[in-house]
Amino acid sequence: MVYLAHTAHPQYAAMWLGAVGWILTVVTTGLVEWRVWVVADVSVITSGMVWVGIWRVCFFSHILVSPELRVMFCQKMRLSDAFTPWEIAVAQVLMMVAAVLGLLASASVIYGLRNIFFGLDKKIHILVAFSLGGVLYLLTAVCSLIPLCLNFNSVVQNQTIAFPDIFHVPPAPVEQHVGGGIAVGISASIMMVTSGIVKLQCLLSITKTLAVLLFSSLFMCL
Repeated sequence: MVYLAHTAHPQYAAMWLGAVGWILTVVTTGLVEWRVWVVADVSVITSGMVWVGIWRVCFFSHILVSPELRVMFCQKMRLSDAFTPWEIAVAQVLMMVAAVLGLLASASVIYGLRNIFFGLDKKIHILVAFSLGGVLYLLTAVCSLIPLCLNFNSVVQNQTIAFPDIFHVPPAPVEQHVGGGIAVGISASIMMVTSGIVKLQCLLSITKTLAVLLFSSLFMCL
């Protein structure tokens, strides 16, 4: 396994980069700060700002407070709700898919590194594990970037949402800004793209090494 030793360190670094990116993707899924709405009426929304995530809509209020919260009022958005914008519905689905794909990618890479560090003679398994991990990390990034870009565009276009009255949120903000959730998600996607590329590059290096060894063995046998 000596010919694979030089790939272990970049693969190890790529694994951590991809794992951190995956964790941040999971965190992004639960963050409520995807869009930040600025509203004019502060009679109920005392902070004058509404945070719109892909699962919840929240704002600070001295009048309305959710039972589990002290100074914040939140309402859930479901995939089945008629008022849920299509870009948020897409985000609810794709971000969950991204979380699963990222987990599978990390598991695949860990399996490949395990075979290298323990000197297990499973060359094909290592190649498959690294290539699968790289592809899965790239797919995870794509599944994450699509809803992130869609919601980023919604902010740029200042698109409205017809919230029901129970939300106590106007359908249109005075203005809206990109929230920290989108920034974290994009950063996570960049990490996973980098990780996936490193894994695929190492795969090419391993493949070339194996090809050289194979041809050398054949030449010696002739």
